[in-house]
Amino acid sequence: MRDAATQRPTVLIADDEVVLAQYLKQQVEALWPECRVVGLAHNGVDALRLIDEESPAVAFLDIRMPGMSGLDVAARLQGEAHAPKIVFVTAYDQHAVDAFEREAVDYLLKPPSAERLTRCIDKLKRQLSTPAPTPSSATPDDLLSRLQAVLSATPTSTRLEWIRAAHGNDTRLISVDEVVYFEANDKYVSVFTQDGESLIRTPLKELLDSLDPARFWQIHRGTIVAVRQIASTTRDFRGRTLVRLKHRPEELVVSRAYLHLFRQM
Repeated sequence: MRDAATQRPTVLIADDEVVLAQYLKQQVEALWPECRVVGLAHNGVDALRLIDEESPAVAFLDIRMPGMSGLDVAARLQGEAHAPKIVFVTAYDQHAVDAFEREAVDYLLKPPSAERLTRCIDKLKRQLSTPAPTPSSATPDDLLSRLQAVLSATPTSTRLEWIRAAHGNDTRLISVDEVVYFEANDKYVSVFTQDGESLIRTPLKELLDSLDPARFWQIHRGTIVAVRQIASTTRDFRGRTLVRLKHRPEELVVSRAYLHLFRQM
């Protein structure tokens, strides 16, 4: 629904990663200044509760959330007269068919670029300004064409899950789930885990292209950090933004080019 006082379209954002939810909120508000974000939820149950309480016009839903998935939330809302327009924002492209069966407006892979999010917002604006078609008017061909359009706009690739790294005289096989951050050196890239440092020869740029962008952020020309390992940010006496980590003592410098990732922290 629209805000009764201002006629601004209202938006709910649901993502179990707090940093990612705040990042999406910032991006939506920047690209759609006439909207109003009425709530952030970090699990499916809270998302459904806030939708009932706030009646948002649009809900951006992560698919994999604790308690109730975004698909489950959409299924509960399907067919309701005042259900919000649903946009799924997820790291997993294999759920697109399920998403469109739940009448999703769009399906975005994390983190969506400004250009991709702008196209989604334009589509939402058009749908909010015109009556929605009845479910019976959607044919299998309609569903297929929508799915093909999304998949062509979001290219898939195999994400890196394991890293073979040198650790002293040994070679270790490290799961990316163990990685706290990567740091480029002169000839190597250091892989920092909770219990130590290993080395790989893969260039940082090539490494970034193979990592899941929903799980790893580049925060400096020579540094990539695991999002779930970020504890907080702080500023030093020189005015630089530093990332504090959950499982390592060092603090990582954030360069100006990547400060937008932490604006809401």
